Amino acid sequence: MAETEKKWYVLRTVGGKERKAREYIENEIRRLKLENKVFQVLIPTERVYQVKNGKKISTERIFYPGYIFVEAILEGEIVHILRNVPNVAGFLSESKGGDPVPLRPAEVNRMLGHIDQLSESQGEEIATPFFVGEPIKVIDGPFDGFSGTIEEVNEEKKKLKVMVKIFERKTPLELNFVQVEKE
Repeated sequence: MAETEKKWYVLRTVGGKERKAREYIENEIRRLKLENKVFQVLIPTERVYQVKNGKKISTERIFYPGYIFVEAILEGEIVHILRNVPNVAGFLSESKGGDPVPLRPAEVNRMLGHIDQLSESQGEEIATPFFVGEPIKVIDGPFDGFSGTIEEVNEEKKKLKVMVKIFERKTPLELNFVQVEKE
């Protein structure tokens, strides 16, 4: 296979080893001086915010688990080198043992556009594991220490309607996601 222009390809990796595989690929590119054949190695990620134990924790999540995107000119031994990197299962291709199939321009634009959106967006997203009927404990505010049940979840405003017992009477409270934790 002799490609003369650079295109984007998808490599399948062992689940959870995407970063390690990228590191191996980048080291091989430097070691074999192939910077003029392999241009970019990407793992699209997004920042996700979760509330654990009353604290907001930021984590980075891989957007396409088990895949790495490579921009390269696949000529000579480059296909063989990329296929034989530790933690890489091979190229995403149409047929078994066939030539790697490049991504279509629309797919590349969508992927790169999505990466750009994720890097530009400063809006924080909290992944909420809260569901109606779930028991929670209030950890902040005047009702700290009270337990209750979720009656309503408002994702947009990041608020919960919770029923707590105060003096043996059920009372509705409106609380922020960060003011409660699961029991």
